Amino acid sequence: MRFLGVGNAQAVELGSSSAVLEQRGNPLLLIDCGPDTLNRFRQRYGEIEPPALFITHTHFDHIGGLESWFYRLMTGNRSPQPRLYIPVKLLPILQRRIADYPNLLAEGGANFWDAFQLIPVSERFWLNHLLFDLFPVRHHEHDTAFGLALKGYFLYTGDTRPIPELLIRYASRGEAIFHDCSVDIGPSHTGLADIRRAYRPEQWRRMIFYHYASEADRLIIEGEGLHAALPGSLYPLSATAAFSPLEIEYPAVEQRHRIEVN
Repeated sequence: MRFLGVGNAQAVELGSSSAVLEQRGNPLLLIDCGPDTLNRFRQRYGEIEPPALFITHTHFDHIGGLESWFYRLMTGNRSPQPRLYIPVKLLPILQRRIADYPNLLAEGGANFWDAFQLIPVSERFWLNHLLFDLFPVRHHEHDTAFGLALKGYFLYTGDTRPIPELLIRYASRGEAIFHDCSVDIGPSHTGLADIRRAYRPEQWRRMIFYHYASEADRLIIEGEGLHAALPGSLYPLSATAAFSPLEIEYPAVEQRHRIEVN
């Protein structure tokens, strides 16, 4: 898993929180698409399109790049169409926020979804012979935000309050846990004090935190003996193997680790 950005909606210098699941060094699945996500993706992978995207929820720091992506696809090479894996309950919200704009192209004749292969998902979906699980998390209103898991490899919470019961269900095999974390406790995000209160030591030792507010907040998180992701950092994932912080590749390190997913 490689992070493109790790910040919250106001942490412009850290980038909108988003990550790419790589397979054999190539991008397989982009998670979330904020206003700067596609630029960061192309800086990392070159002038290619993300082959697939999963949306955790519809706040604009997680979907704000979709409109510019639409224009890029509709005015350039549109083959093959990127796959958009969208939780079914998010579709009406995403339709209203992005796709209902009249005449997206000045000359007309195009719908927002023409640019993509839309794949509505409820509990799980297949991608490249891998079976992903999605699950509701606690962020603002009920059933408006979802996390993603690949059993034996990782769990990605998206924006959430603590969800210990879901970690037991989807991350009980030593998976890396990529978790929302703010220094301060709020009504929609996990706070630093929540981590040791809501989770067991075995769980928070496997956690990598993102969606924090600043570099100063990252230092506070790490000062508590926890690990916070940096933009560009890469985390190798191994089936049913516990995550080790010693395996992290930081952005300044040239060597690439690869996800060993077959």
